[in-house]
Amino acid sequence: MKKDNVFNRNWGYIFVFVPVALQLVFFYLPMLQGFFYSLTDWTGLTPDYNMVGLENFQRMLTDQKFIKSIGFTLFFTLGLIVGEIVLGIVIARFLNRKMKGVNFFRTAYFFPAVLSTVTLGLIFKQIFNYGLPQLGESLGIGFLEQNLIANEQTVFWGVLFVALWQGVAMPVVIFLAGLQSIPKDVLEAASIDGASNGQRFLHIELPYLLPSVSMVFIMALKAGLTAFDLIFALTGGGPADKTTTLGLLVYNYAFNNNQYGYANAIAVVLFITIAVISVLQIRLSKRFEV
Repeated sequence: MKKDNVFNRNWGYIFVFVPVALQLVFFYLPMLQGFFYSLTDWTGLTPDYNMVGLENFQRMLTDQKFIKSIGFTLFFTLGLIVGEIVLGIVIARFLNRKMKGVNFFRTAYFFPAVLSTVTLGLIFKQIFNYGLPQLGESLGIGFLEQNLIANEQTVFWGVLFVALWQGVAMPVVIFLAGLQSIPKDVLEAASIDGASNGQRFLHIELPYLLPSVSMVFIMALKAGLTAFDLIFALTGGGPADKTTTLGLLVYNYAFNNNQYGYANAIAVVLFITIAVISVLQIRLSKRFEV
């Protein structure tokens, strides 16, 4: 009886132990190993390595590939953040209206989120390679006659367009939920007082959406700084490393150049950057929450 009582009182801890153990084994342990190997010259091919201290981190200051990758990653992340927030709010406000077929449009806008990112990248790669150039030739549009993701001047906008086409789906759902949480009597009172559509948005809807904006900001920040699969499938980092993100750079150094120690150092810098920005953004956003 005592054993049964002990089991009945503590069996619930099993459900806590399993996910915690998996988190430790597959997340925290590799993370600690990554920090350790960032201080070595490990190639990943043999168990032998030498401790080099902060040499890998000092190397980043003169690595042109790393500097170029930072530039693209920052601009790409900024484009994702601005695009997902602005487009997400605009589309969510449109879908929040009472109109015929609104459920169809809500499904249509969310559909890109269920597609595999790699599949999406391969599909748009064919569109940019063959579809748009043929369309441009048929319509006589010189801008479309070229491969936009093969041109160094236009590849950034092509990649950003594809990323936003899929990435805006989840923010739309988040902002739509935020809009529907606004008390109807507040909106009705504003309408009775003669508030315009812009005034209702700035003084009522936007304050209620600040927690949603904070969430979307963090999601877009993480997606931009860790972007890999879409870029890998769409451009492979080209042309001339113009679209090489930090995540793709880590992959190239680790698996193509066998410089696992240096690749881990870049990953550590990326991890710390995301952590610091996220903490600062969360603290700042709490000041403006309703």
